[in-house]
Amino acid sequence: MTEESMTERLPAYVFDLPVQELRRGYRSDVYFWREKVALEKNGLHPSVTMQVFQKRQVVLCGTDEAIAVLKLASGHYRDRRRAYELFDRFLELKRGSRKVFLLDRDLYLKTIEEKNRLSGELDRLWESDYDGLKIESLFDGEAVSPWETVMHITGDAAAFAHLETIYLGVLARRTRIATNVRRIVAAAQGKMVLYFPARFDHWAVQGGDGYAAQIGGAGGVSTDAQAEWWGGKGGGTVPHALIAAVGGDTVQAVTLFGEAFPDERLVALVDFDNDSVRTALECARALGPRLWGVRLDTSENMVDQSIFADMGSFRPTGVVPELVCKTRAALDREGFQHVRIVVSGGFNPEKIAEFESLKTPADAYGVGSALLQGVYDFTADIVRVDGQPCAKAGRKYRPNARLQPVVS
Repeated sequence: MTEESMTERLPAYVFDLPVQELRRGYRSDVYFWREKVALEKNGLHPSVTMQVFQKRQVVLCGTDEAIAVLKLASGHYRDRRRAYELFDRFLELKRGSRKVFLLDRDLYLKTIEEKNRLSGELDRLWESDYDGLKIESLFDGEAVSPWETVMHITGDAAAFAHLETIYLGVLARRTRIATNVRRIVAAAQGKMVLYFPARFDHWAVQGGDGYAAQIGGAGGVSTDAQAEWWGGKGGGTVPHALIAAVGGDTVQAVTLFGEAFPDERLVALVDFDNDSVRTALECARALGPRLWGVRLDTSENMVDQSIFADMGSFRPTGVVPELVCKTRAALDREGFQHVRIVVSGGFNPEKIAEFESLKTPADAYGVGSALLQGVYDFTADIVRVDGQPCAKAGRKYRPNARLQPVVS
């Protein structure tokens, strides 16, 4: 994270937010929407300061997205009853378009057109109150101490009460990914960390998770969607499925892959036959300088054939330091010093730290489900009302000199 990037924020359009649904409270805990309506119906518009914090040592992420939520969805409807009617119809059309997408293209297009028209009507009924808010926030990528205030939102409570669920959820998810990645990166001591958990979670979270991974210091992601917010592209190795599709011939699969994508780094997955050293050498001999690296991915329940003779003094299952050392030595003996070794399969901060403490000659770590683990909940409390202290027991206004005003 550069100093320059920590003075700039991602624009709101990057996040592709479901604006109409956020404004209506459709994705919020219903009691927050009811709070907003109760205040509006009674003509109450207290100026409050909402304080957002976390209880752990974390790498903060999601502030830009949270600010975008506030920017696009803080406000009120000029005619609430009419807006309710339009929104209900908007949702019906959204669901209906999914039903007819594969059945009737003309009806689908007509449905989408009508949905967009209703969205425009809802826009015209919406009065933004964002300009009346004062937001102070830390930046994505900053290290945060337990209980440190990460954001203050000050303004009309009725304007943004319904958004608490949304911005807290954004911060929790993005911070979890960024923090986990940063811990992995620290354990790797400067070696490349590849972000590989796409298959372990829902596809819809990829854009924000990939951005959070980049904030945390990941050197690469596996899907284009994960790289979208920061303008990158996905990357990866030859998959097991391609090797199987050509009859189990790893060299043929890697060769075909390299020919199809001549500008990509070519990394051979070498555990298909459970003899990684032999397969790595076969790929290096066949591809020479074209081969960027080999990836060791032995199952945690198996022992690679190349270390059978050395068993007895270490736990041999999965990708172990001994397997990496054997692979490195074999490649070097035949003059393939340029071929890097990527390791994957069950890696977490502890396993990576062990590899690094043993000076294992791995060049990069591919990490998956470990990057999705943990709980990083955020809390928001009103701590001031009309400039005076007012908070629930156990909470109080906590100033933070590191907070920066949000200017747009």
